[in-house]
Amino acid sequence: MNVSPEQIRWVLISIFVLLVSIAFHEFGHAMMANLLGDDTPKRQGRVTLNPIAHADPIGTLLLPLIGGLYFHGAGFGWGKPVQWQPSRIHRKWRMGTAQILVAIAGPGMNVVLAVLTSLVHSILISQHVITLSGEASKILMFAVATNFVLFFFNLVPAPPLDGGHVAQGLTPYRYRDTFDSYAKFGPFVVIAVAAIPQLAQIFLIPAMWCTTHLYSLFGITLA
Repeated sequence: MNVSPEQIRWVLISIFVLLVSIAFHEFGHAMMANLLGDDTPKRQGRVTLNPIAHADPIGTLLLPLIGGLYFHGAGFGWGKPVQWQPSRIHRKWRMGTAQILVAIAGPGMNVVLAVLTSLVHSILISQHVITLSGEASKILMFAVATNFVLFFFNLVPAPPLDGGHVAQGLTPYRYRDTFDSYAKFGPFVVIAVAAIPQLAQIFLIPAMWCTTHLYSLFGITLA
């Protein structure tokens, strides 16, 4: 395997961006569960933005490293799932509603991080601190795009993704058995969507669209 120093540098940058993005994502799940009344994530130390608390040795570090070195990309990865107990949620919340809120809170935090990063990036460019074509801009744009990719990918309605939990929460009880039958194939759907380039467009295209138009909103035109 012939790996250049530049490739190693970008692999490390990609892993760092993924680590921070996953930390925001899992923090969103933990914070929402805690706000709804379940202190399980808080007791487990998950209501924090500390990446170490959310990193999975295989999903957050090893697989992205392998993907970056062998496939010239950030690779496929995940964080340590947040554990929460629906039975501990405040009674004013319906179980299905709580499940949906906890599920969408993770991807929602990725959008928050993308917006904050692009805003700071745009300010730095407008104040001539950095240039749009510079190395710092490439890293920041990559971070914004990565978080939109995580947002749309996680909304794919297939368990164990967040979109699968949202779909389950929206499914009427009389159709739950049908959904459970579909859910058994959820992991295969996730692998197919992530591994087949044509299917991956369902989250890559909207992610790139959001990245470009978000910068346009802040007065920055991307090439």
